[in-house]
This record gives sequence, C-alpha cells and structure tokens, in this order.
Amino acid sequence: TRIAGKTLVNRSQGTKNAVDYLKSRVFEVSLGDLNKDEEQAFRKFKLQVSDVAGRNCLTSFHSMDITTDKLRSLIKKWQTLIEASVEVKTSDGYLLRLFAIGFTKRHAGQVKSTTYAQSSQVRLIRKKMVEIMTNEVQSSTMREVLQKFIPESIGREIEKACHSIYPLQNVLIRKCKLIKAPKVDAQKLLESHGSLEDTGSKIKGEFKEPEVQAEV
Repeated sequence: TRIAGKTLVNRSQGTKNAVDYLKSRVFEVSLGDLNKDEEQAFRKFKLQVSDVAGRNCLTSFHSMDITTDKLRSLIKKWQTLIEASVEVKTSDGYLLRLFAIGFTKRHAGQVKSTTYAQSSQVRLIRKKMVEIMTNEVQSSTMREVLQKFIPESIGREIEKACHSIYPLQNVLIRKCKLIKAPKVDAQKLLESHGSLEDTGSKIKGEFKEPEVQAEV
C-alpha cells in the first residue's frame, strides 16, 4: 500500500454521505512521486476511488499517460514516427486500450542522415506492435500489466521484434485507458491494498462549531 496524497470532503449530513462524494473521484499522480525516483517522473497514473475504508480511500487503476514535455523531447527531424493502438482484455477481465509509439533510428554504420521508413515497413511495424501488445496483455493480469509499464518491457519486445524490418528507438506505451472493469468485491480490494493505517492527525480537545454571525 502506498499513500498518494490527501483529499478534502464535506462531512456526512442528513441523507448525504461523505463516502458517496469520495467514490469515483480520480487522482493524477506521478510515478516519480510514488516510487521516489525522478527518472520515472514522466509517467503519470490516474487512480480512481473504488471504495472507502475508514479514513483511507482505496483506489484502482484508471489510466496511464506520459507528460507532454517527454513526448515532445522524443519527436525529432529526419526520422519516422510510428504509432499503433489496440483494445485488448487482460486474463482477469479488464478491457484496456493501449497506445504505442516508436521512432526509426540509423542502421549500424549508416552514413545517410535521414532514417525514413517506407510505408510498407511502417505497416509491418504497426502490425508487429499490435501483435506484441495483444500477446503481452492477454497473458497477464491487470497487476502484471502495470508492472510491465514501469521497466518498459513491452517497448523492448517491440524493438527486438521489429529490428529485422527497421531499427527502432524510444519505443514505449505512451497511453493506456481502462475501458471496462469487472465488478471487484470490496473484500478483495481491501486485501489487494494490504494493511492500512489511519494517517489522519487527531485534533487536540473537543471540536466546537463556530457561532453563526449576524453580519459579515
């Protein structure tokens, strides 16, 4: 269990429950902040509140993206940008839409400054990207898929497979969206988060409601 941050909510009053306000809230957190590693800061995860346990919001995966500055730093002249997307279901029933991006690079010992791939090569590379993303996700659970994003193992597999067509560099899964999720049991969700500690700080003394002022 990792604490991503804190959120404010109105107190329960009458028929309105504070838990209802918290459920389905979406938080955006940087992977660099979660893992305390600046090199991973370009990857952003969105987490959605699925349930509330005491003073803790139990979140689940919502989507993953990379920062704009990271994406812009990869785009350069004299190379071909290749993108592919696919909708695929994990082994535990989560439907994901993945977007991959890759760039061509020079062959070993190449003198020519440009590295443009032919349209037929681009089609073959795109087909390979879709094939690898489908195989990697279908054979894994949601948790295993998320663990593959961090070391960029899917991107490396695509680079290896496409080397014979055209050498690639900076291949990565730039975006992942959760399209459909199976109904998760509250008990299972609590178990997946492990032990939870009450992190709220206690207020000294009794809380007194401020008096209503006649004039402001």
